[in-house]
Amino acid sequence: MTIHHHHPYMTIHDFKSHSHYSWDHALKPIAEVDSGQTITYEITDASGGQFTKNSTAADVMKLDFNKINPVAGPIYIKGAQPGDTLEIEMIDFRQLEWGWTALVPGLGLLADDFKEPAFKTFDLTKRNRFEFLDGIDLFLKPFPGTVGVALPEPGSHSILPPRKNGGNMDIRHLIRGTKLYLPVWVEGALFSIGDTHAAQGDGEVCGTAVEASIETTVRFKLHKGKTIQGPRYEIPGPPTPEADSNGYYVTTGHGEDIYQASQHAIRYMIEHLVDTYKMSEQEAYMLCSVAVDLRISEIVNTPNTLVSAFLPQAIFY
Repeated sequence: MTIHHHHPYMTIHDFKSHSHYSWDHALKPIAEVDSGQTITYEITDASGGQFTKNSTAADVMKLDFNKINPVAGPIYIKGAQPGDTLEIEMIDFRQLEWGWTALVPGLGLLADDFKEPAFKTFDLTKRNRFEFLDGIDLFLKPFPGTVGVALPEPGSHSILPPRKNGGNMDIRHLIRGTKLYLPVWVEGALFSIGDTHAAQGDGEVCGTAVEASIETTVRFKLHKGKTIQGPRYEIPGPPTPEADSNGYYVTTGHGEDIYQASQHAIRYMIEHLVDTYKMSEQEAYMLCSVAVDLRISEIVNTPNTLVSAFLPQAIFY
């Protein structure tokens, strides 16, 4: 790791030796930074490098779950105290080479429907778009899936669920220019970041996005005495202008809770994709995870809620 003293920039190389797999406020910081400082991380994808461009569905079954979703850190932010807010501005995402999406048995919104593993890779070297299948190009919109600070509760806490500290939120809108605000729970905040994605739909329904190793640059700003109870963020413009350019095909699902309603909406979208574009059900499920946005249409009229699944027509040509 190189630390440039008396300089607002720092680069964290050698991801493996500067990463961890759970939230634990007893972890020793890998570096200390001031408010206003910019850091570049060379982040390894969510498999922790277990997959390669040549991996197959068989490799999904060999995945070591103790080594997934590693995050770089923790970073000690000087002056940060519980009750403060840490702002993280997304500055840049670079060095995208290839990405993957997988169906991992037991993971995802439709885990009961999809019991077999699947694995798909993507070439991310073209600038703005990449091919999902022949005739379907997705928009490259990189962001970090996991961004968080240490929890106040002692011990080791799984990185997989999102929490009051941020964590594995998979918010697809944390793209370049977005500012994320996290509550500080422990002295120094102990910030970590990882799980970089090249693209994702709102919901990440199959359990994986387009997972990729991406060089990520962020800038910190400490807001003293500003207290929030959970993550907030501010985006610099419309969330999905590229996708909005050509309209949407939308399926809906209703159910007694949002989860069930979402399952129905995605099942009907898979049906539409298979019927209309002659892809396999596995491919359709993956496409829903990386390009379809779930939206809560209605949550107040008991006993049912309604969820819409938005498929951008702009990805087809």
